[in-house]
Amino acid sequence: MEEVSLRFMSEMTFVLAIVFITIVVPLWLLLHYITRWRQSRGLSREDEHMLEELWESAGRMEERIETLERILDEQNSEWRRPK
Repeated sequence: MEEVSLRFMSEMTFVLAIVFITIVVPLWLLLHYITRWRQSRGLSREDEHMLEELWESAGRMEERIETLERILDEQNSEWRRPK
């Protein structure tokens, strides 16, 4: 009787291990990486700061280009025409 019970427990442990490896582990990994992906979807504070600096630089550059264009328009109004 004990031998049958031990064999049943051994087989049951094997079956549970296979179920765990084939179903639980892949689901756990999938959910783990989905959670990581959602967390990393947003910008970090460092990224936000860098983006803000780039935005400000682009604004200053745009003002400089407009100023240069005005100066060139005053000096030579035909500078924009292709040759």
